[in-house]
Amino acid sequence: MSDAFAGKVVLITGGARNLGRAMGTAFAAAGASIVINARTQRPELTETIAAIEAAGGKAISCVADITDRAAVDRMVAVIVERFGRLDILVNNAVTHATKPFVELSFEDWRAPITVTLDGAFHCTQAAVPAMTRAGGGSIINMGGLFGHMPITNRAPTAAAKAGLAGLTRALALELAAANINVNYVAPGPANTVGSGPFQFDMKRIPFGRFAEPAEIVATVMMLCGRDGRFITGQTIHVNGGLFMNN
Repeated sequence: MSDAFAGKVVLITGGARNLGRAMGTAFAAAGASIVINARTQRPELTETIAAIEAAGGKAISCVADITDRAAVDRMVAVIVERFGRLDILVNNAVTHATKPFVELSFEDWRAPITVTLDGAFHCTQAAVPAMTRAGGGSIINMGGLFGHMPITNRAPTAAAKAGLAGLTRALALELAAANINVNYVAPGPANTVGSGPFQFDMKRIPFGRFAEPAEIVATVMMLCGRDGRFITGQTIHVNGGLFMNN
């Protein structure tokens, strides 16, 4: 374990598994106190907290629907009451609607936008005052491939992630005066447990493989750490050259 993030408090939304769990574990190993958010209490959330604590880290869970502003405000209040501060926010929560565009209901269309974009709005707006009181901080918006290159049957996710990239740049400009840097990390296909079928031609990736979660996490931590403080408003693609190659 290192102490690169000692004394820092990190909130990760949608963090019960996959990249959320990997980020929480890595930040905790670097000395941070971790808050893992999920919409509902479920085994993965308990397992993630247990994994962080078993590795010697400090973590709590916060069950809250990030599309509900009152619930988000309560979550941030609990974090500040428990730890006295909030330094890093990772807007990681996502949901997908996997259908041809002409078959989407309006509810299908709205779900990814509500969770990804509206959720980031609520969580960021609630977190910024605490970050400002702490002297600054970092916000990471977790994007993805779908917001930057076409994938069939993923129009709502593409719209939500592209919107999140625009929000990132706007926030980077507005929050710089508060010493808050804001960046967008866009992973490509990764070796995580998927929520649905995903077929991909590995030949399109110059490195010829999917990312390991640790490779994506390393980028997130660099942007939040001392060496990344002067980087803001950027979209960082972590996909082995896939986006460049298409």
